Amino acid sequence: KVRGAQRQNHGVRRSTGRLPEFASNGGGTMFDKHARFIAVAGLAGSVAAVAALDAGAQERVRWKMASAWGAAVPVLGSTGVAFSKRIEQMSGGNFRIKFHEPGALVPGAKEFEPVAKGSVDAGWTTPGYHTGVLGGAVAFFTAVPFGPQLGEFQAWKLFGGGNELREEMYNPHGATAIDNFCIGPETSGWFREEVTNPDEYFKGLKMRFFGLGAQVMQKMGVSTQLLAGADIFPALEKGVIDATEFSMPITDIKYGFHQVASFNYFPGWHQQISCSELLINKEKYEALPEAYQAMIHAAAAEQVLLGYAETEATNPTAMIEMTEKHGVQVRRWNDETLATLERAWLEVLGEQSASDPVFKKIADSYLAFRKTYSIWGDAQLLKGTYQLTRK
Repeated sequence: KVRGAQRQNHGVRRSTGRLPEFASNGGGTMFDKHARFIAVAGLAGSVAAVAALDAGAQERVRWKMASAWGAAVPVLGSTGVAFSKRIEQMSGGNFRIKFHEPGALVPGAKEFEPVAKGSVDAGWTTPGYHTGVLGGAVAFFTAVPFGPQLGEFQAWKLFGGGNELREEMYNPHGATAIDNFCIGPETSGWFREEVTNPDEYFKGLKMRFFGLGAQVMQKMGVSTQLLAGADIFPALEKGVIDATEFSMPITDIKYGFHQVASFNYFPGWHQQISCSELLINKEKYEALPEAYQAMIHAAAAEQVLLGYAETEATNPTAMIEMTEKHGVQVRRWNDETLATLERAWLEVLGEQSASDPVFKKIADSYLAFRKTYSIWGDAQLLKGTYQLTRK
């Protein structure tokens, strides 16, 4: 809430609901449209400097932010804590967004409706957690099976219309969103035993699975359910589910899945890149001074960069810990299994596009962008070599 019965004009214009135009950019239309992915060091520093100079003249705003992940969960939760600290720092303490653990305000992974209705100001969450409210198509904005890497995915979201499509889904409910962190490839699952015949093994398997990938696994005969991170281990331990996927080695170790299911499979075909979001009540966002809106975008963009880099820096050593300390058996799906999974994804893509107009609209945008991008991407494709590192 904004403290004080009335707003005072201290040289900060009331928000128009758009990210403010910055003179250094000349107010160009491309910048105005896509300023969510801001050059972190330059703009965050500039906003912080302006905020420090004018800190005493800014409105005092206090928000509550419900997180889908605990503060101790690497990247998924820790970036939310860092984001909150950055907002406080840039505003000189006048704008504070308090990070709340899962369950403190709302159940974990159930942030959409409370935020949209305004009972919670914001949520540190991911689009794929909103499928129960908005339908399966919303998961496109987190990750796509057999999808692109970070650069191409963000290019579609920021410059190819992806984020605009997300706003079309969210705005009628009273919500808006900004990407808040992205992570590298996930593992594709934790199993109690080695999977020697996937086609047969998957049939009737009960497995926690996320997003669009869950629909693929259902095609394979798996009974899937979506559980919040903290709920997975008890379900796995008690036999409510037989197997699970969740995230990356650095996070999965924290949850202790290896204690029950010691076979960890790669690659993460279902989530090669995953981007999450700061979900915000639209009315409350639009009521903010433009300086505070700019701080939100700058602080979120910073976590997109730092969070992704952290996952790439720490997952290799986490895999070493998994195998050497915890005895995890790392396995990789063979090419035949990956081809089968990809065929199942293409079936899901076709069937859902035929039955769900919203899914089709998003899929058409995504696929058209990928087709155009391939002209550039294929020309730059370089076959990897590890000759130097293997000597």
